Amino acid sequence: MRKDFLLEVLVQELPYKFIPSAIVQLKSSFEKLFSENGLEHGEIKVYATPRRLAVLVDNLALSQQTVSKDVKGPILNIAKTESGEFSPAAIGFAKKNNVELSDLYEKDNYIWARIEVKGNSTIDILKENIENLILKLQGAHFMRWAYNTEKFSRPIENVVALLGNEVVDLKILEKIATNKTIGHRYSQNRELTIDEPKKYIETLKKGNVIVDQDERKDLIVELAKKCADENNLEIKFDNMEELLEEVTFINEWPIPVLCDFSEKYLQVPEIVTTTVMTQHQRYFPLWDKTGKLSNHFITMANYVGSEFSNIKAGNQRVICARLEDGVFFYQEDTKTKLIDKIENLKGMTFQKGLGTLFDKTQRLINLSSKIADVLKIKTKDDILRVAKLAKSDLSTKLVFEFTELQGFIGQDYAIQNGEKENVALGIAQHYFPLGANGELPSSIEGQIVSIADKIDTICALFISTQGDKKKKRPTGSNDPLGARRAAIGILRTIIENKLDVNIEELIKYSIEALSKEFSIDIEEALFDELKEFFVQRLIFMYEKDLSANILSSIANFNPLADLSSFIKRAETLMKYQDDKEFAQIKENATRVSRILKDNEYNMVDEKLFILDEEKNLYSAILNHKSNDDLNCYIQSLKSLIQPTANFFEKVLVMDKDENVKNNRIALLNKLKEKFNVVCDFEKL
Repeated sequence: MRKDFLLEVLVQELPYKFIPSAIVQLKSSFEKLFSENGLEHGEIKVYATPRRLAVLVDNLALSQQTVSKDVKGPILNIAKTESGEFSPAAIGFAKKNNVELSDLYEKDNYIWARIEVKGNSTIDILKENIENLILKLQGAHFMRWAYNTEKFSRPIENVVALLGNEVVDLKILEKIATNKTIGHRYSQNRELTIDEPKKYIETLKKGNVIVDQDERKDLIVELAKKCADENNLEIKFDNMEELLEEVTFINEWPIPVLCDFSEKYLQVPEIVTTTVMTQHQRYFPLWDKTGKLSNHFITMANYVGSEFSNIKAGNQRVICARLEDGVFFYQEDTKTKLIDKIENLKGMTFQKGLGTLFDKTQRLINLSSKIADVLKIKTKDDILRVAKLAKSDLSTKLVFEFTELQGFIGQDYAIQNGEKENVALGIAQHYFPLGANGELPSSIEGQIVSIADKIDTICALFISTQGDKKKKRPTGSNDPLGARRAAIGILRTIIENKLDVNIEELIKYSIEALSKEFSIDIEEALFDELKEFFVQRLIFMYEKDLSANILSSIANFNPLADLSSFIKRAETLMKYQDDKEFAQIKENATRVSRILKDNEYNMVDEKLFILDEEKNLYSAILNHKSNDDLNCYIQSLKSLIQPTANFFEKVLVMDKDENVKNNRIALLNKLKEKFNVVCDFEKL
């Protein structure tokens, strides 16, 4: 028999960034709980609002299955007396396992018993595990409250736990589960009773709570579009996924409220106004039918009622104050040209001990020039102009106030100052991609300066964290200066734009430039550490599509020197994953590596061959032809499968005669050289 299960944890307002992670963690945790305890179930759904986390499980088994199990008892000569009667040891074994003596049987010289193991009830399993499961959720800025020693994201106010229509007697941080919950704080139906799990979503709606985040998100889009249409305006959701998610997770009952501000604030660049609205105030900007930004916006109110005047007035007051700052900063910034702001960079530190942003700009120019030469670009003037102006907007008042506008403000000011459009675009795009999967620079100017900027930043970080400071380098939870994101940005820019750029050479050039400029001694291991950092990012980028094992197996093929060849090699190896003959090659290669270990003896003397299998393998190796095409080369290796198998079947490598042994080791080293052309098979 099965029943549906519901768990709801009501809390004070959760940080919105924690909620998507909590949804994933809860689903995974419950799947693991049921799997480990052998509880069959249907679909697991996780719902979340700013005030509640809920798990709804369809058709959960009411208990573990009863299983038969054979249990081994004492050895026969102990279990039975000389007369063939059961000894006290056997009697104790039967009593311990709750079986009759007549049920015991003999097998493999032991006494055995078949016992029935009754499964635990689901309620007992839930009571034992739920609190720990909830408190194991991970997130930033967890807190303690009252007398609790455990932490959670926000104080827990209520718990609902139902299996069918029965309340599960469990508690979480002293909150005892019931079938009662609380609706929206402005709802007239505040106190709600959940009769059964299936009715949870509809019952919550009676209390003005849309608990299904997907339904809530769709409703926000629908209501916002309707509000815009009714006012002859347009809303653009294409580039506002992050904002839409945030608004979804700060509302339980979203209601659109149309607001406006003075048209005078539209004189600043559009990106300033939209950034203030979307990233600072969680508003949806609106455009008129011609595509021009309007002085209207929508805020989603988490509200139950029909009186919006106070909500509207409050939001309009806040946006006007923020935009007033924007207008002031814009007017101050435009009093001087962008080129004149470069001098201000001399007073802005890049990194401690590594000079100013002005110093970085000079390196950026030099490194961009080198990359342009590598790519054989005839005219570098626009590239060098981008490199020169790239960081100048960091000294503007607008970027100081709104740091996320770096690059975009530089682009706008450059256009106002009469710079070429491709130069202005390059200034904005040299920061691209803004995220791991973000848009890449489309112009060659943006691509080159982006690579140069990120290489310089990463090398500077590694130089400044040499020796005892290595713990400050990027880790899974700490990424100073966004170094991991920058490395992925470099790799993506080169690969997706098919640029023939050797990253190793750029690393060497950048290290040398930094060490000379600041008279810093470079540790011998630094270059290898930087290479490894980039290679690991490369593996991370492609591990889902091309297999982490395959990528690791070819990591010693100097991937940073020729990224396109590295990816092509990995793609070729992927085709052989299910090839039986390739599996034999892999088996032979790994066996050879295990035998040889670090033995590099490779002088083969044919006179020392004793067995035909040695001679045949050596002959096969000599007759094997190299091929620059990896696919053809792998096919040719198949000719070595049988001679290698025959060798291992008949030949003892570690012969007592030292000369014979070394000769066989040398033969295997010759064979290993053939395998190593493909990959490191031990890592495959």
